[in-house]
Amino acid sequence: MTERDSPPPTPPLARTGALGPIGGGVDPEPAPRKVIVSWAMWDWAMQPFNTVILTFVWIALYLTSRQFLDPAVRESGLLADGVTYVNCNETQHMNTAYCHGLTDLSEWWGWANLAAGILILLLAPVLGQQADARGNKKKWIVGATVAIALIQFALFFVEADPKYFWFGALAVALGAVVGEIGNVSYYAMLSEVSTPRTVGRVSGLGWGLGYIGGVVALIACIPVLFGLGQSEPLAYKLVAVVCAVWTIVFSIPMFRNVPESPAYADAEKVGLFRAYAVLAKNLKKLFRTNRPAFWFLLAAAVYRDGLAGVFAFGAVLAAQGFGFSFIEVIVFGLAANLVAGVSTIFAGRVDDAIGPRRLIVIALSGLVAMAFIVFALRDLGTIVFWVCGLLLCAFVGPAQAASRGLLTRLTPPSMQGEIFGLYATTGRVASFLSPLAWSLFLAWFGGIVYGVLGIGVVLLIGLVLLLFVKLPPHVRA
Repeated sequence: MTERDSPPPTPPLARTGALGPIGGGVDPEPAPRKVIVSWAMWDWAMQPFNTVILTFVWIALYLTSRQFLDPAVRESGLLADGVTYVNCNETQHMNTAYCHGLTDLSEWWGWANLAAGILILLLAPVLGQQADARGNKKKWIVGATVAIALIQFALFFVEADPKYFWFGALAVALGAVVGEIGNVSYYAMLSEVSTPRTVGRVSGLGWGLGYIGGVVALIACIPVLFGLGQSEPLAYKLVAVVCAVWTIVFSIPMFRNVPESPAYADAEKVGLFRAYAVLAKNLKKLFRTNRPAFWFLLAAAVYRDGLAGVFAFGAVLAAQGFGFSFIEVIVFGLAANLVAGVSTIFAGRVDDAIGPRRLIVIALSGLVAMAFIVFALRDLGTIVFWVCGLLLCAFVGPAQAASRGLLTRLTPPSMQGEIFGLYATTGRVASFLSPLAWSLFLAWFGGIVYGVLGIGVVLLIGLVLLLFVKLPPHVRA
């Protein structure tokens, strides 16, 4: 390790934060490029779980598919040719036992997400406070990485049988919990690997590498899926193993090259249960001393639920609502991640140029427009979802990256882990707003395409709330 690569006694990046350099020093020096890239590579390492397991392949094409229906119910969905299954978006089939069975699987997956959201709500903020006080953010990231890898290995044992549904659903939900706990510390380290001038592009680099990693991860899984066949359970089980190995291998740069975070002297060292009292006290303090950050968390809680809904239900909408085939879902996943990755990296520079809130407003406006256009033009078929769906992906990444950067600018350095714990809590409890809106619109109107209106409404409410957040003078809007 060169002198440039090794951290100085008081890391300059640990002295920077949303309120400027800590300790009254001069402007912080940039981090070594190797440290920045190694930090961003954790997004790349985690992406197979997010893209392949949660979104485009394992949940959408395996766990919530007909393979987990009772055999008699599954066979009832066959058309006269004995090979083709009914399209549950067609009115004449919506009330069949087969379509109700598929709906039940998606609903049960939503309940598993609810359980995950509650655990994150209870754990993420206090664990972030503990990481700030004890200076062990990196240790939490390492622990989360190992746990997610083990969970993905465990998915190999999920057989295509209704008896295994809850094992698979709860395992993936637990992975989501662990991933968000890791994200608390990972997000909080953003202020330590960037300066106030570069926080937007560094945040965008991480998100961008994550999305591009999703493209590569999907490509890596294609030989398994097509080699064994899309109806072969072993293909999905092996895909989970590929994702686990990926997570371990590409996390190594973070483990080797990014220094551990410092402990903040003004962050109280207390036990886990006492940390809740400290959290309540600090929230009151945040409300008094940094009201913009407090209100931004509230607005972000709503629109990030909408963003989570885009990921949670996008592949289901494509497959069930627009009749995408297996190969179309995979190709759309590749295109979606590529578009999101490129747009997010580009948006990082736009963030530094025009300010994060302006970028978030532009992205959310585009998302709302695309959601309603998808519904309004649904009768034109798959081309509508291809065009509007990819435009949705072009806006999602920039909104996420700019949100992370804006909160970094707003949050006192000594509270980065704790506030990003709240950020993870409010953003990941998607089983409260987005799935509720999705399910209500389906129940009210009786068609899966109506669910996109529910997601659009959540995003619109979040956008309106964000417009009322007043930023302090030192934070560029």
